[in-house]
Amino acid sequence: MPATSLADWLRAEPDAALAELLRTRRDLSTPPPSDSTVLATRAGTPGSVARACEDLDTVTLAVLEACLLTGADRDPVPVEDVTKLVGADLAAPLTRLRARALVWGTDDALRVPPAVREALGPFPAGLGTPSPALAGEDLEARLAELSDDERGVLNALAAGPPIGRTRDAGIDLTLKKAETPVQKLLARGLLLRRDDQTVELPMELGVAVRGGVFGPGTLTEPELPVHPHRASTLDEAAAGEAMEFLRHTESLLRGWSAAPPPVLKSGGLGVRELKKLAKDLEIDETQATLLAELAVGAGLVADSEASVPEWVPTTLTDSWLASPTAQRWMTLAQAWLELPRLPGLAGGRDAKDKPVAPLSEELRRPLAPVARRRVLATLAALPEGAGVKSVDELVAVLAWRAPRRGGRLRDETVRWTVAEASALGLVGLGGVTTATRALLADDRPAAVEAILDALPAPVDKVLLQADLTVVAPGPLEPELATEMDAVADIESAGHATVYRITEGSVRRALDTGRTADELHALFRAKSATPVPQGLSYLVDDVARRHGRLRGGVAASFLRCDDEALLAEVLAHPIAAEHDLRLIAPTVVISPDPLHEVLTGLRGAGFAPAAEGPDGRVVDIRPGGRRLPAKARAPRRNPGEQAVLTEDQAERIVSNLRAGDAATARRRGSTVKAPGGGGADTSATLELLSRATLERREVWIGFVDSRGTASQRVVRPIRVGGGILEGDNNERYSLHRITSAALVED
Repeated sequence: MPATSLADWLRAEPDAALAELLRTRRDLSTPPPSDSTVLATRAGTPGSVARACEDLDTVTLAVLEACLLTGADRDPVPVEDVTKLVGADLAAPLTRLRARALVWGTDDALRVPPAVREALGPFPAGLGTPSPALAGEDLEARLAELSDDERGVLNALAAGPPIGRTRDAGIDLTLKKAETPVQKLLARGLLLRRDDQTVELPMELGVAVRGGVFGPGTLTEPELPVHPHRASTLDEAAAGEAMEFLRHTESLLRGWSAAPPPVLKSGGLGVRELKKLAKDLEIDETQATLLAELAVGAGLVADSEASVPEWVPTTLTDSWLASPTAQRWMTLAQAWLELPRLPGLAGGRDAKDKPVAPLSEELRRPLAPVARRRVLATLAALPEGAGVKSVDELVAVLAWRAPRRGGRLRDETVRWTVAEASALGLVGLGGVTTATRALLADDRPAAVEAILDALPAPVDKVLLQADLTVVAPGPLEPELATEMDAVADIESAGHATVYRITEGSVRRALDTGRTADELHALFRAKSATPVPQGLSYLVDDVARRHGRLRGGVAASFLRCDDEALLAEVLAHPIAAEHDLRLIAPTVVISPDPLHEVLTGLRGAGFAPAAEGPDGRVVDIRPGGRRLPAKARAPRRNPGEQAVLTEDQAERIVSNLRAGDAATARRRGSTVKAPGGGGADTSATLELLSRATLERREVWIGFVDSRGTASQRVVRPIRVGGGILEGDNNERYSLHRITSAALVED
C-alpha cells in the first residue's frame, strides 16, 4: 500500500486501490468477490442506500423503482424504458439520484447499485413477480368477469405489498368448487400460490388493476387547502392557548412543589399520578403528559435521585415563575423544539405489551426535533396568516414528499406535532405564528417581540364584587398577580380569572407578614369598583384574631434568676452578634447554636454554663472528627512468611474454579439469551429462582467492590436476602450481578 492513508488512496486511485485490496484478499485464500459485490462496495450498503432514500419524494422514488423494474441493477438500461413506466419527465429526479450516487451512467445506459433492491424491498413499486401465463391476455376483460369480493381482494393486493397470507392458499379447487374469493382467483389463475399460506398478485395484473405501474395521480403531490387569515388574528388565537398552557405549567410546578410524585422503579410517572395531575388541572391525560415532559425537558423539574426518588421542581422554577410571560413562553417553546422525545407515545404499549409511562426512557427519540421542525417548516412555507384546513391533508402532503422518512410513526408524528404546537401556542388556526417563524429562524429577540405583541396587555385593575369575588378582566401585572394569589383563591381560570376572598385566604395573606392596613390599601388602589363593606369587615375581623398565639424557632436559650445580669448581657455588643432576644424576665433566646453563644459570652467576660434537659451542667465541647477503624492485619515478625487461612484458601480456590468453569463453558457450551440482569431486577430474580429449583447452572456477570468485572458459572442453592449462594459456598450480592443466563450443555 502507498505511504498515504487508505482513505486518501481510495479517493485518489479508486480502481488501483480496489484491485490491490481484492488481490490481497485472494492472497489470504479469501474467495474473490463477484462483480455485483464490487459494485455494491463502490455504491454503498443497503443501510447507506436506505439512508440516502429517506428524504426522496414519491416521484424520485418512483424513478428509482422503475429502474429496478427494468433491471438496471443487473444491466444498463436506456432512459426511455424508465420513462415509459413512470410517464413523466425524469430530468429533475435523475439529477437528484445521480447526486446521491443512486443512479449513474449516460441516458443510454442507466445503472443502479444492487443494494437498492435490498434497501427498497423485494417488490419494487409494490408489484409482484411477472407471470408468463398472463402474457398476451386481455386483462381488462378478465377483470370485468370478477365479482365485487374478488375485485376487492385484487385492489387490496394491488395497493401493495402484493402478497397476502390466507389459509385458502393451500386449497387447490376448480372454479366450480371454489367458494371464497381467494379460491376463485387461484382457480382463475389471477393469483399465484407461493406456499400453503401465501398468495401473490402477478405484476401484469397489478398494473392492470392500478391503471398503470404507479396508478393515476399517485405521482402528483396532493394539494394542501388552506384558510386565509389575518396574521394578527392567527397570532392572537395562538397567544390565548399559550397563556392557558403557562397557567397549567404554573399549577403543575406549585402542586409538585407541595407534593412531589414518586418516580417509578423503571423510570417515569405512574398512571395514578398522571390521572391526579389531569384531574387537578382539569385537562386530559394527553395534555398532562405534555406538561410533565416539558417541565422536565426545560429543567424545571428533575428526578431527586434519592433513596425514594421523586419528581421535584428545581431551583430554576423560582426564576421561571418570576420571569415575564413572554420569557416563560420562550423557555417552554424552545424546550419543546429541542425535546428528543415523543410525548405522544405515552399511554401506548411497548414491545412487551406494557403501558408506556410519561417521562420514561421508552419515549426517547433523538430525531424528534428534526421531525417537529420539518412539520413547522412546511406550515411556515404557506402564505403569512394561512392555516391548513385539515391535519390529515398535511399528513398526506408530508407523506408524499418523504414516504420513507419516519418509519411506522411517520403520520402519527405529524399529528402529534400539530396538536402539541397548538397547545403551546406555536400554531394557531392551523398556521404558524409570527413568533414561531422567528423561532425557526433562531431569532429569539424577534420571537419575544412577536409574542409580546400577540399577548393581551396586562391589566393593573381588578373588579371587586359584593359577593367577595374578584374578577381579573385579563392577565394581571406580575406584582398584582402575586398579591391576588396571596389574598384570594382562584375560583375559575381563563382569559378572565375569577378569585374568591375567604377567611382562610385573608389569614394566609396575614401569615406572610402583610397587615390589615396593607390589604385595605391594596383593595382601594387596585379595584376599579368600590370596595364592598363586607370585605373590609372580613379583613378587620380576621386581623383582630390573628397572631394572638405565636410560635417561633430558637436554637438555644439562656436563663438566669438574676434579671440584672440578663440586662447586662443584652446591653453588651455580644447580644447583637448572636441576635439575643428577651422573651421573659428571666429567659433569653438565640437562633445560633448553644456552643457558639456560650463561646461568645465567655469571650465577652461572662461565665455561662450549659445545662441538659434535667437542669444539670453538661459538657458540650465538640470532639474531633473520627473515621470508622479498619480491621488490622495480624502482626508478623520480620522475615516471617504470610500463611493463608483456610477461609482465604477456600475463597481463592472457589474463584479459580468458577473462572475455569466459565472459560470451559464458553468454549464447549451454549448460553441462552440473557433472561435477566442490568436494570431488569425482577427478571434476574425469576431466572435465578428457576435455576435454584431446577438445579441448573447459571452464567452470571459480576462486578466486585473494586469495580472489576468478571464472569462466573454458578449452581445456585439459595436466593434471598439480596444474596445468591452457590453450591461451592460462594456468595454474590444481587445488586452486583450485571447479567444472568442459563447454561445449556
